Formats: sequence, C-alpha cells, structure tokens
Amino acid sequence: MLKDKYVFAQMVEFLDNFKFLRIVKKYDGNKYVKYFTCWNQLLTLMFGQLCNRASLRDLIVALQAHQEKCYHLGVGKHVTRSNLAKANENRDYRIFEDFAFYMIDEARKYNVTDIFKLDGNVYAFDSTTIDLCLELFPWAKFRKHKGGIKVHTLYDIETQVPAFIHITEAKVNDVKAMDAIPYESGSYYIFDRAYNDYKRLFKIHMNDSYFVVRAKTNMKYKIVKWKRRLPKNVLSDCEIVLTGYYSQKAYPERIRMVRYWDEEDQREFVYLTNAKHISAHQVAELYKNRWQVELFFKWLKQHLRIKKFWGTSENAVKIQVYTAIITYCLVAIMKHKMQLDRSTYEILQILGISLTDKTHLRDLFSKTKFNNVKDQNGLDGPDLFENFKF
Repeated sequence: MLKDKYVFAQMVEFLDNFKFLRIVKKYDGNKYVKYFTCWNQLLTLMFGQLCNRASLRDLIVALQAHQEKCYHLGVGKHVTRSNLAKANENRDYRIFEDFAFYMIDEARKYNVTDIFKLDGNVYAFDSTTIDLCLELFPWAKFRKHKGGIKVHTLYDIETQVPAFIHITEAKVNDVKAMDAIPYESGSYYIFDRAYNDYKRLFKIHMNDSYFVVRAKTNMKYKIVKWKRRLPKNVLSDCEIVLTGYYSQKAYPERIRMVRYWDEEDQREFVYLTNAKHISAHQVAELYKNRWQVELFFKWLKQHLRIKKFWGTSENAVKIQVYTAIITYCLVAIMKHKMQLDRSTYEILQILGISLTDKTHLRDLFSKTKFNNVKDQNGLDGPDLFENFKF
C-alpha cells in the first residue's frame, strides 16, 4: 500500500467528488458504464491540461508511461485512447459545464474583494475566437475555408475569475451572446464598442443593473443636461437622448455620456452609461479595467490546452474547454486555501513536472526555488488572482 499520495491525487482532494457525482446522476452520465466513469474522464482530461499534452495520443502515451500509477492518480486502470475518445464523443458536455459553473462559484467565494468600492459586482464581457480546421470540424463553419468557435466570457474583475461561460460557433454575432448573460440587480457590466446594442442595453437598465460601453462614432444624440465643473481629463459629462429613429425606440430614456482624455494612450474615449451616481473618473476606471478579460483570454490560451483539441465533435470540444475552466478554478482555490505566495504561472509549471511525484503539496511549493525568466522580463501576461493596484 502506498504511504504517500501522488501530487495529482492531492490536488484532486480540492474537488467536490459528491457534487460531481450528483451532476453525473442528473444527466445519466455513468449509464451502462462498467469501468471508465465520468470521474475518471474528468481527471484524465485535467491531467492532460496540467501536463500540457498536445493530442489525445500524446495524453494516452503519457499515462501509459505511468500505467502502474493510474489507479492511485484517480484516472482508473482502463484509460485507453478508444475509451477516452468515445467518452468525449458521447457523454453529455453539460456534466462538465455544470461542474465548471460550480467551480467558478467556489473560486469566486475564495477570492472576494472590493476593489472599486461599489455596491455590486463588476463584470467585463467579451469573447475570444478559437480557430478550427474546417475539414476536421465541419460543424464549426465560420467562413468559406475557416472554422472556429467563440468562448463568450463574463469575467468578474474583482475576483479575477470568470463568472459565466457561453460557447457558440464563431459565426454567431457577439451581440447575441448578451442575451445569455444572467444579469444581477445592482451589478456593473462593461462592454466594448462591439456590444453597443441599445435594445439590449435598455434591458440591463430595466433590470436595475448598470452598464459602461464605448459609444459608436456615428451615434446621433442631443444633449439635455451637462455638468460645468469637470475634473482633470474629463472633457464633458452630460446626459443625452438618442435622436436616431431606431435607437430612440430601443432606448427611450436619457443616457449619461462621458468624454475622457486618456493621457497614457493620448486619445479620447467616449463612454455611455446609465450609472449616474458615480464619478466620471470611476466610469473611465471601470472601462479601463475591461482589459482584464483580454488578459484572461491570453493567459488561458498560453497555459491551458484549448487551442489544440483532443476530439473533433462539438461535444468533445465543449468538454475540453469546460475542463480547462475547471482546472483554472482549481488552481485559484488551491492558491487561496494553501496561501501560496507564487504566481499562477509558477504554480502550473511546478505542478506540470511533479504530478507523479509523492511530495507533499506544501513541501512542493515551499522548498522549490523557481526563478521564472518570463516573470522577470514581464512576458508572462497577467498575474491572475492578485488584487489590482490603482
């Protein structure tokens, strides 16, 4: 009997097995399954994410190299290429979607902060496109000779954890994804100019929520009220009504418009918002932090396996994306519970080369002297799960 657990097995203890099994039961995920269960499938895919395997064959080869350890790693004794491929093809992706949303909620609880000092959560919404080969993924046709999917993400800026994930084909317009957002009363939603849809923005307003969005250059409006004493870099702060025929019908009430000069970028920004109770500088600061969702996409693509897929069906692609989100949230929970004073990049690098070691997790991170060249040169992107400094 093994006296010590492998590093990967210690990580798995941070997952709620009972919650996952309840979700599996909800969708009959283990129906007619004898050996390779949904739990084994999840852990196998997470193992591949952490050790950065490039393909399904690559993942199976890595596991076969540690075949005598597979049972104690939690992936089971019956991990084969055909078993994993069939599971990714046939098992309901909603099992992994629901568990990803559960992990998101848990990670957000452990990373609660109040950076902006506003009575409500602050979210940034955007999407990233993942290119797919049209010959291998014919269901994801995007253009004539190109395929792809979009990962629409509602990113909680203060906790630095995605609050909502919505996967669609790449041809779906970004604006339509706004309909899937679970809006919360009193929260703030930040959008880029591509999401400037007055009808959907008015829906947010009627939900007693707040939005901040870049204004279109061809917007037709009339100023009805303005402030005279303006702080530094605020060119104007006024209330407007839309005068365009369709825009006026879509948003019949007044909107606040803030024109702001960004000294860092040396350019003018025009923001629209229904938050009339905050200062113009706060409006500009909220939109400036929308860039955090872009950094999240960059980090996710660089350090987790979502650009090369281990299956060609839509079901397999969604399972892999949601598994990446589960892995991301697991690192966030581990970092908080263990109070690790390391960057997320360091944690992933140490875990990636230590999954089959028998070192205790606490000793693994406290004894390892890991000097990251990318961190020193500032090339690693965002240091996620760290508080902002204004």
